[in-house]
Amino acid sequence: MYAQTSSEYMPSVLRTFAVALAFSVLGTLAGVYVPSGLFLPLAILEMVMIFSAFLFRRRKMVSYSFLYIFTFISGITLYPIVAYYFATAGANIVLLAFASTTVVFTGLAVYATKTKRNLTFLSGFLMAALLALIAISIFNMFWPLSSTGMLAYSFIGVMVFSGYVLFDFNRMKRNGVRAEEVPLMALNLYLNFINLFLDILRILGIFSSKD
Repeated sequence: MYAQTSSEYMPSVLRTFAVALAFSVLGTLAGVYVPSGLFLPLAILEMVMIFSAFLFRRRKMVSYSFLYIFTFISGITLYPIVAYYFATAGANIVLLAFASTTVVFTGLAVYATKTKRNLTFLSGFLMAALLALIAISIFNMFWPLSSTGMLAYSFIGVMVFSGYVLFDFNRMKRNGVRAEEVPLMALNLYLNFINLFLDILRILGIFSSKD
């Protein structure tokens, strides 16, 4: 039964993820016109939305409108980061980071859906690593890491979010996806992709600055 459900709704998840990513790109483009004083409130709103989505996901499923509004806001808050790397590292680095993320994401997705291994055992390790990354990012706000420390942090981030890509696709393949779960699963994939992109961008930016 789960295989039939998965084959029926996984394409819907991928289509919804692609639309969400498009909304994020539109948000980033719109970020040019957003006053600098609004970026912090929007970032706080973004955090509240994502926290609410996962806190209440068992009571009420994420809607399509919530997903697209969130990803548009997420795109706006990405603008200062992308603009910074455009200015300091160049457009080629940003495009290379996006292309690399797409290749890595796609490769992991294909492997996770084709393998016969059950990768759900990764859940506990990934959650512990994610909490560690969050703790380090908070630490970095008050005591900034060196470039070497930030490079190590970013490499760990790539491994963690690569693991989440494997976990989420493998879970969908093995357990299936119900129609009402499609936006939530697309949200998971979007967060994996964006965080993977930011870590790869940071790595490439650090290496380019050493040239």
